[in-house]
Amino acid sequence: MGTKKAVLHSVYGKILIMLLVLIGAFFFSMCIGRYSITPGEVAAIIAAWFTDSMEGMDKIRVNVVMQARLPRILLSMLVGAGLACSGAAYQCLFGNPLVSPDILGVSAGAGFGAAVAILFSAGAFLVQLQALAFGLLAVGLVLLVSRMQKKRELYMLVLSGVIVSALFEALVSLVKYVADPQDKLPAITVWLMGSLASASYQKVWLAAATLGPCILVMLALRWKMNLLSLDEEEARSLGVNVELLRLLIIVASTLMTAVSVSLCGLIGWIGLVIPHICRFFVGNDHRGLLPACVISGAAYLLLIDGIARTLTAAELPLSILTAMIGAPFFAYMLRKTMGGKG
Repeated sequence: MGTKKAVLHSVYGKILIMLLVLIGAFFFSMCIGRYSITPGEVAAIIAAWFTDSMEGMDKIRVNVVMQARLPRILLSMLVGAGLACSGAAYQCLFGNPLVSPDILGVSAGAGFGAAVAILFSAGAFLVQLQALAFGLLAVGLVLLVSRMQKKRELYMLVLSGVIVSALFEALVSLVKYVADPQDKLPAITVWLMGSLASASYQKVWLAAATLGPCILVMLALRWKMNLLSLDEEEARSLGVNVELLRLLIIVASTLMTAVSVSLCGLIGWIGLVIPHICRFFVGNDHRGLLPACVISGAAYLLLIDGIARTLTAAELPLSILTAMIGAPFFAYMLRKTMGGKG
């Protein structure tokens, strides 16, 4: 018992270090950009903003920090935390470390909803709303298809997810095929590649109101998620309602992914790579793994977005960077943790 407590305390110590890294990434992201600002100036502006003592402050610097960078940084932290948390939860649910948050077709459905909205010249709010609605619809179809048989096996969910994803990806291709190549097609393509350029405080509040409660639900369930690795009968004998636990994980993870995609477009690899990185540092115990994923996911997307908006004159889509950085690193992690030897 003493050894387990010592291990858990060590894990929480590592999580504290991750939290300090996140705070450092926050201030680093606030400082970098085409208009450089020192950490001291950032801290002074934020403090003056919240104390309503803006007299004597440079208005340009205040606008850059409070109107341009802060909402974007807060949104990237919320989305990164949500995607990483949902990825870890899905990997636990399916018992497969290669599972990502879009396993049940939510990303493909959301992409189709947004593409149709853009095709018909809908406003930004309707694009987000339709992306969210079709993302949830896709998962609903997956659950419907998977329950056509009496047995509710997890592999049926995976197969149904593959079917529904393929359907919506084909529909996205159809929309892109009929879209105006001069106007609509570029807009659809850019949206599907993911970006935080349209971040605003309205999106931050929406993300906080939806992603925040879902993350809290996942953190509250992390004590029971370890039991999903056991046989169903054994888990039930320990007092766990396996069906209810799985449903809560699916609902919360799906909502987190759907909201993230509706706000920022498709951002891949975070829900796949971050849980692996966190397992390397804190182990497989979800009591420490989920908090680590939440913090690390927020820091990771924060740094990726910082690179996206500063590396070149034209802002790079997030999905390109997450794939370019995530894929090689994921290959390295697989080789290191799964016994690969040169």
